[in-house]
This record gives sequence, C-alpha cells and structure tokens, in this order.
Amino acid sequence: MLSKLNIVLFEPEIPENVGNIARTCVGFNATLHLIRPYGFFLDNKKLIRSGLDYWKDVQLIEHDSFNEFIKSIDENSHLFFITRYGKKSTGEIAYCFDKPTYLIFGKESTGVDKEILKQYVDKTYRIPTSSNVRSLNLSNCAAMLAYDYVKHNLFENLSKIEPHKKDVL
Repeated sequence: MLSKLNIVLFEPEIPENVGNIARTCVGFNATLHLIRPYGFFLDNKKLIRSGLDYWKDVQLIEHDSFNEFIKSIDENSHLFFITRYGKKSTGEIAYCFDKPTYLIFGKESTGVDKEILKQYVDKTYRIPTSSNVRSLNLSNCAAMLAYDYVKHNLFENLSKIEPHKKDVL
C-alpha cells in the first residue's frame, strides 16, 4: 500500500538531492515520485551513496511527464506546489490526512515550469525566507515539508524511540 504522503520531484537535476530525499521518504513512510527528464541516471554513484542503504525500502514511482503524473493520481488528492512564486506561505497549508497529499518540488535550476504553476496557482506555497537568499536547497525543503506533514499528523505510524539500539539513555 502506498503512503498518503508523497514527495514529487519535477525534473530533478542533482543526484545527491534525490538520494537524500529518498532517505527522507523512507524515514517518514512517504512515496517518492520522479518526473522525467532527470539530470542523471538512476545508477549514478552519487545518487546511490546519498541514499545510503535505504534504496531497497524506497517506494519509488517514475513518471515520463507531468501530465502522466497527474493522470496517475486520484482527482481528490491534495496537491501543494512548493515554489519561490508561491502565493501563500507553507505555514498556511491545511493538511488533510484522509486523502493522499502530494508535495511537489521543482528542479533545482528553475523550479516547476511556470505554465504548470499557472494552472495550479491557488495551490502554490512558498517557504518564507530572509531576503538574503534566492532559494533553499531542494533536499532541505523536502525534509522541512515532510516533517511538517508528519508533525501535523502527530507522527502517526512513526517510531518515537530509537529503533536500532538496545542500550538507550
């Protein structure tokens, strides 16, 4: 069964970002969606290294285009485009946990195509930052929003104790 939390990367370019996001998806029981074209191959050493040994646990779905992605999801899904052009703050996202949620991030150089964003302008959100930066790192943004989602869902189905060690504090 697929997760209700979905991280979508539109035409990602940097393998290390995708590997890091894949590891985040495993940690938060999220499904990772990749929309082609990518700026690398999936056997890229940097991609594999940044995802560590978690690749066997990644729920990964690849899509040939944005239109294919849209056709593949339930029409009642919740879509949130995270973009520097967002019309609302990510703090305004009203998560609903009874339907799939898709957090959609654009490629590192230019984001999600503006023609796509115009079709979903009411679903665009911006992570507030100081005026000293143009943008934040993609994998950091995906981790922030994934954490925000699971926090609002009271960390449902996540371990609240260290699961890998016998000796604890």
